[in-house]
Amino acid sequence: MELDSIECVSSTDGMDEDEIHHHNLHHPHPLHGHHQFSSSKPHNGTNNTANANSINNIVGPTAIAPATSVHELLECPVCTNSMYPPIHQCHNGHTLCSTCKTRVHNRCPTCRQELGDIRCLALEKVAESLELPCKYYNLGCPEIFPYYSKLKHEAICNYRPYNCPYAGSECSVVGDIPFLVAHLRDDHKVDMHTGCTFNHRYVKSNPREVENATWMLTVFHCFGQYFCLHFEAFQLGMAPVYMAFLRFMGDEIEARNYSYSLEVGANGRKLIWEGTPRSIRDSHRKVRDSHDGLIIQRNMALFFSGGDRKELKLRVTGRIWKEQQNPDAGVCIPNLCS
Repeated sequence: MELDSIECVSSTDGMDEDEIHHHNLHHPHPLHGHHQFSSSKPHNGTNNTANANSINNIVGPTAIAPATSVHELLECPVCTNSMYPPIHQCHNGHTLCSTCKTRVHNRCPTCRQELGDIRCLALEKVAESLELPCKYYNLGCPEIFPYYSKLKHEAICNYRPYNCPYAGSECSVVGDIPFLVAHLRDDHKVDMHTGCTFNHRYVKSNPREVENATWMLTVFHCFGQYFCLHFEAFQLGMAPVYMAFLRFMGDEIEARNYSYSLEVGANGRKLIWEGTPRSIRDSHRKVRDSHDGLIIQRNMALFFSGGDRKELKLRVTGRIWKEQQNPDAGVCIPNLCS
């Protein structure tokens, strides 16, 4: 498929349409290494003597300073993740997690001695006494958890970084929303618009030859938030379809404060979709596969395109609004963007 033959023409807030030619569909843009959002800390192998010294310094289950040093001892020297039972050790006392035990082919990564089936029960017991901050504390999470509860919280922590919402490439960049907005603009070269209404025209010659295609992502800034508009072609069962949907750049609870509509039509017919934008916590593929958006059968899309039905010229309009709580009636009323 010739991806560079796809064109997206867009305009926002009643402005005249400006033609935007999108190339490099499905091709990731070069990412700058300094944009990678990550954190790590140095680690090294530990032995029972070091474990014992740290354990002796613990005053109680909430002793923060000693717990920090013990927490470092609970870091696997291979994968650098926190170790959970069963914690294994070699004959010299070096520890590692059960996952990495199989990865190192039963050889201690520190001293290269053969690993047996020795459990480090003392370190497992010490872990039970720890209360540690969420690993996203530097991003604003104030919570402190028992060691064995911390992992479950971190998987759903509201302060955890977001994955890049760009579709059409395998982008591993993560970060907070301002960082990702800059990343989308600078590295993926997405269209950035201000306003809560939009008018996009998606163009593709020879659409019957397209089974899978992703048009360039568009980001909208309104109500002080950012929203991602997706449009793509794919197979739904045996039927070729087009789908448009909106994602909210924030968490799920915030996303529920907004609604959006999408409309497509021509020749006296139209299709309208109204819904709540999904958070970018849900992957692009998850939203697409749940069919949570405006779905247009190919034949209908070509009918809306007019002409000889051999070229896709599909106009998608939409708007975003914020739901406000009516203090008197106790119901939500739309707050339209001016």
